[in-house]
Amino acid sequence: MAVTQETLQAVAALRRQLTTLTDAQTRALTQAWAEAWDVLLPEFELALTDLLAGAVDGKVTRAMAARNIRLTGALRLAREYLDVLAPQAQNIITQDLTTVVLEAAEGHAAVVQSQLPPGAAGAGVSFTRVPEAALTAIVERTTQQIHKATRPLPADIVRLMKRNLVRGIAVGDNPRATAARIIRESEGRFNGGLTRALVISRTETLDAHRAATKASEKVNAEVLTEWEWHASLDRRTCPSCLAKHGQRFPLEQDGPQDHHQGRCARVSVTKSWKDMGFDIPEPPSETPDARAWFDSLTPDTQEGIMGKGRLKLLQSGQISWDDLSTKRSTDGWRDSYHVTPLRDLVK
Repeated sequence: MAVTQETLQAVAALRRQLTTLTDAQTRALTQAWAEAWDVLLPEFELALTDLLAGAVDGKVTRAMAARNIRLTGALRLAREYLDVLAPQAQNIITQDLTTVVLEAAEGHAAVVQSQLPPGAAGAGVSFTRVPEAALTAIVERTTQQIHKATRPLPADIVRLMKRNLVRGIAVGDNPRATAARIIRESEGRFNGGLTRALVISRTETLDAHRAATKASEKVNAEVLTEWEWHASLDRRTCPSCLAKHGQRFPLEQDGPQDHHQGRCARVSVTKSWKDMGFDIPEPPSETPDARAWFDSLTPDTQEGIMGKGRLKLLQSGQISWDDLSTKRSTDGWRDSYHVTPLRDLVK
């Protein structure tokens, strides 16, 4: 029942493994998108130069933009590249899923064993490995979810780019500056696909890791009682995750349901040593206290995490820590907890 220093070390090791893997995915996805845009950029520059050269009285109408052959061709080429990038993103994200779930299962063994009393193995208390079929099912289910999430990317992104490009344009005195601005905006729309791919990558990878942990909990339910929400306590931790840190939940409940790309961990907690039949003193839990950790920070760091208005409400007692986290439902994603907007806290 007590989370030990050894437990915390095992959780930290799992976090490092996940960070290494997701960082590699981020580099691969970013490189793929950058290489594609390097090819597309000259096409859009030529198209916009041609389009702006045909301006009438310093203006390009929507109809003129829609009929421009070069611009239509550039958008068609962008769609072709995105049709390649979407499955490429799927492959980058899914290729490591087997490693993710296997590392989760191995890491869970270390987390549980770190909390067992001395002599547990000799007394018949042991850890059961999760069946391979259960881990395979998690990989297959997550792969399907990733395919479903990445499949609409090409059509969605090209639609946003076209909306930005095919519009009325006031050219002004500097067509080159106008073209540069429109290209920057179009690059932002194109890279919106990368942003979505990165969110899918981290969120689905972490959720697969948590699902494997939950599967391992299921076969070890005889020695477990619940799981504990562990946030990464650093300057990047959001108020919602800080509020959830240390809370405990039933083993059958999914989680932690943190926001997309969240870094929180699911830490299984064993039954008390007494409930396992060991009549020996049990050490207290060493899960860090999020409130005490936050109170130890400098005022500037506290404000950086909370925001000035939210921190003022918290320090004055007008809101509690529990008020900092709000559950949100989003189409196509699981429910997740996010920072409560300041306007809602003020109300």
